[in-house]
Amino acid sequence: MTQFTPDEERSLAEKHTLPRMLSIPLAGLGMALNGLLMTGVVAWDQATPWMVGLLVAFTASMMFCWTSALHEAAHQTLFKSRALSVWCGRLLGTMMFTPYTAYREVHIRHHAYLNTPRDWELWPYSDPNASLGFRRAFVWFDLLCGIASGPIIYGRIYFHRNSPIKSAAVRREIRNEYIAIAALWGGIWLYVGLTHQWASHLIVVILPMYIAAFMQTFRKFTEHLGMASFDPLQGTRTVLPRKWLLRLSSFLNFDIFIHGPHHRHPRLTHTTLEDKLCEYQRENPDVVYPAYERYWKAMLAMFPSMIFNPGCGVNAGNTDAHFAAPGEAEDFASDVVPSAGKAAMRSAS
Repeated sequence: MTQFTPDEERSLAEKHTLPRMLSIPLAGLGMALNGLLMTGVVAWDQATPWMVGLLVAFTASMMFCWTSALHEAAHQTLFKSRALSVWCGRLLGTMMFTPYTAYREVHIRHHAYLNTPRDWELWPYSDPNASLGFRRAFVWFDLLCGIASGPIIYGRIYFHRNSPIKSAAVRREIRNEYIAIAALWGGIWLYVGLTHQWASHLIVVILPMYIAAFMQTFRKFTEHLGMASFDPLQGTRTVLPRKWLLRLSSFLNFDIFIHGPHHRHPRLTHTTLEDKLCEYQRENPDVVYPAYERYWKAMLAMFPSMIFNPGCGVNAGNTDAHFAAPGEAEDFASDVVPSAGKAAMRSAS
């Protein structure tokens, strides 16, 4: 369990999560309506194919928000109750073929060792042993087959021979979560096969999941590809939305687009991230942070890396000694940059 300070506990108690969880019932509604159309319960007419397409797009956009809810659950900042965050994360992870505990273990190290070879979440882009050719090939697999690449990337920490997870209890939790995934999806696909509804299932469920995974991978790329620094504020791209549509998307995604402050302070609630970014900009007026008010500008900054050199950290040109938290990270830190590092950054500005 993540250990919070009293101030962090108070911040958790003050936040309102339920409005941001609308993506879960809305995705269910989109699938239900599309299911009625695909199974012929509602009579088809000329407009039906357009309705099916719109419902697929709507469901995919809501499923995309599920990934952010899983992310909040991994930090255990989704609800005031950490146990409720864990069980909600397990449910979401099961729906996305990804064990919650494996996701959390990978994500803890993503924060502790951002852009370094110990960052399991950004493999292979942060791995200096991954050749440029492999990274150029994998980036397209990751983007176009995100529904498969995501579970592979997060599952590596459990199956890899050099896994940093040594706790038998943690490994047992991941194993049990894999069993739950197999049981749930095995049951779903058995029912679909017995009722001969594969075409409907692919369009109503799998296609929106595929699109949502594509969107999630593209978001990951926009925030991380091409970023060389090991400092969270300089090593991630942040988008501070101003237009209403992007603000709504940021709201439903727990403000994950404000990525740099989140990486520096992984135990802060998402409702405080914008204020934290403004605080850093106010205190360091001469520092240019990779922060954007338009998402397309952040995407344009990322594109050359995705095409020519999919990498971050050492693979993006960092020649400094690796920043690393002491020891092996087992929980989210309150601030992943030591005080000396922050002082050096401010003096350099």
